[in-house]
Amino acid sequence: MTDPSTPEPAENPSPFTPPPSARAHRLRTSRGEFAVVEMPAAPGVPVRGVALLVPGYTGSKEDFALMHRPLAQRGYRTVAVDGRGQNESEGPDDDESAYAQGELARDVLAQAAALGTPVHLLGHSLGGQLCRAAVLLDHTPFRSFTLMSSGPAQISVSQEQRVKLLRDALAVMTLAEVWDVMQTMGPPEEVGGPARGPVSPEQLRQRWLNTRPAQLLAAGRQLCTEPDRVDELAALPLPFHVLSGAHDDTWPVPLLDEMAVRLRARRTVIEGAEHSPNADQPEATARALADFWDTVPGERV
Repeated sequence: MTDPSTPEPAENPSPFTPPPSARAHRLRTSRGEFAVVEMPAAPGVPVRGVALLVPGYTGSKEDFALMHRPLAQRGYRTVAVDGRGQNESEGPDDDESAYAQGELARDVLAQAAALGTPVHLLGHSLGGQLCRAAVLLDHTPFRSFTLMSSGPAQISVSQEQRVKLLRDALAVMTLAEVWDVMQTMGPPEEVGGPARGPVSPEQLRQRWLNTRPAQLLAAGRQLCTEPDRVDELAALPLPFHVLSGAHDDTWPVPLLDEMAVRLRARRTVIEGAEHSPNADQPEATARALADFWDTVPGERV
């Protein structure tokens, strides 16, 4: 990661075209720079808040591309981020310690601080676990916390087997070779994380090649070992939202229902969606998010 005291560089050239009215740039934080796609609230719409969107395993900021516009129309400025070592954000290739959960949680806190106002936090899948760790370190930068398709502890046995296969392959093969193998196993989102969205197959491949091997290894290990910290989270004075598709192989929907009860959280199930409701049903997902955020008390920006 670069020194945040250095001058801000020019806009980051990217093969991923942001949605109309959004811009791709690097967010300068106390922990370095992160590639983001940011969209302001729509012109003429009262600004109701800012949302930080954190992607999951094998994912990136592009996973949220179809939600920026409908959220902007509801008055929300949205900032989707590539985490450390993920797609277009820098990180070491081989040092897994840089991707320890505590390190990535502090990155989330730094990203929130750089936005200059308390934010609505959303974490998808692995991103939900990282965001939970950030909130448990310090909940004060956040107005609310949404866990999207992100469960209380480790992933399901079937997905754990897929992630372990992926980790084993990464230990002996190049990223390009692993990508080719994944194509024979089914869609990449079925191998531990999301990979769909409004991008071409070649862009999906490029995103995979951009992501640092150490990040993939460390994140896969975390998904398979994460403990249940729901009770700790429930003790915090934050509004919670548990959102998922109607079917999810990574964390079964009944488990997400139970987690929402334990958190006393708002619960939303998006019909016609699976593990990535942001890609499967972006309009309905954005509407559910804005409906929740609209109920959150606190100063608007």
